[in-house]
Amino acid sequence: MSILEQVQADTREAMKAGDKTRVAALRLVANALLNEAKDSGGDFDELAVLRRERKRRVEAAEAFAEGGHEDRAAAERAEAEIISAYLPAELSDDELAQIVDDVIASNGAAGPGDIGKVMGAVMGRVDGRADGKRVNQMVRGRLAGGA
Repeated sequence: MSILEQVQADTREAMKAGDKTRVAALRLVANALLNEAKDSGGDFDELAVLRRERKRRVEAAEAFAEGGHEDRAAAERAEAEIISAYLPAELSDDELAQIVDDVIASNGAAGPGDIGKVMGAVMGRVDGRADGKRVNQMVRGRLAGGA
C-alpha cells in the first residue's frame, strides 16, 4: 500500500471518528501527494512530499508563534505531528553523530571548508531520517572541533 493509499484510508477512518483536525490535515497531505503524482506523471518520492509538507507546517508554526498567534501555531504543530506519523523514525543524536563521524573520517574532512562535502554525503546516508538543519548543526560542530 502506498503512502497516498494509507493517507486516504486514514482520512476515511478519521471522518468516521469525527476527528475534524485529523481529517483536514490528511486531506491536505493527500492533495499534496495527488498533485505531485499528477505533475510528475506518477514518478515521485512520496516521502519527499511528506517531508516538505511537514517542514511547511513547522515553519508556519514558528511564524505564528513569533507573531503572537499561539492558537494557529498549535494547529500547525498538530498537523506537523500527523504528517510525521507517515515518515520514518528520526535518527537519535547518537546515531546521527555516528554517521557524521564516519563520513568525516572517510572523506578526510578537516575543517569548516569541508562542510558542503560532508553535508552531501551525510544527507545521502540519513535518507530523510534527520532534518537538514539538525544535520548542518552537527556537521558544523564536529568540523569546528566540538562535540
